[in-house]
Amino acid sequence: METQGDKTHTCGTICLKYLLFLFNILFWLAGGAVLAVGVWTLMEKSDYISLLNSSFYSASAYILIVAGVIVIVTGIIGCCATLKEMKSLLVVYLILLLCIFLLEVIAGVLAYINYQECFPFCYQLDEELRQNLKVTMQQKYQQPGEESVTQAVDRLHQEFKCCGSNNYSDWRDSVWIRAADNRQLVPDSCCKTPSVLCGRRDHPSNIYKVEGGCILKLEDFILSQLYILGAVGIGIAFLQLVGMMFTCCLYRNLKEDPY
Repeated sequence: METQGDKTHTCGTICLKYLLFLFNILFWLAGGAVLAVGVWTLMEKSDYISLLNSSFYSASAYILIVAGVIVIVTGIIGCCATLKEMKSLLVVYLILLLCIFLLEVIAGVLAYINYQECFPFCYQLDEELRQNLKVTMQQKYQQPGEESVTQAVDRLHQEFKCCGSNNYSDWRDSVWIRAADNRQLVPDSCCKTPSVLCGRRDHPSNIYKVEGGCILKLEDFILSQLYILGAVGIGIAFLQLVGMMFTCCLYRNLKEDPY
């Protein structure tokens, strides 16, 4: 009877080992997805980050990248601990799973805080953009050492088909426009068909005049990226809960198993 119980216990341990090994494969895939989303987000909005004075948004993406890298190491440790049945490595693996879980929840919450309009964070991103974008465009566009801002503004105009922060008239107070000797009214990137010095004419047929400014379109873009970061971070974090459950069960079985 004891032999049959030991055999049943051994079979349970073997099943847990295979389940945990399968989880590690899924875990690597999930980690790759987290890493890819973080890198993709930074690459997608890298041109726009120079328009904001806060690094709050990019922090969420960097946390996801760090979590994705840790997943690779954690997955290796998990496989070694599972195959070699080393309880000490299982403890390390469990702790790393918990750390990754916390990292991804933090990243998701940071992104979600900015996405939701709730006190005391109401309109935090909205206010940040409204206060900084116009001043940044007027003070830094086409200025020495501010090439990243110039490129970001030009891309912003063309990608979102807009001109200026609130509207095209924002450029009247631009340092670059006032100092220019070429009678530019708006940057050439405001033109529907950009060409050299096309910004001298501000007719609606030539520039994005009636389409409005870039502030609302940039807000929508940033918030959509924050939503993606939050959803991916929190969603995959719950996958770690399954891994922690399997790890705890395997640790207990190894502790009780006679072999």
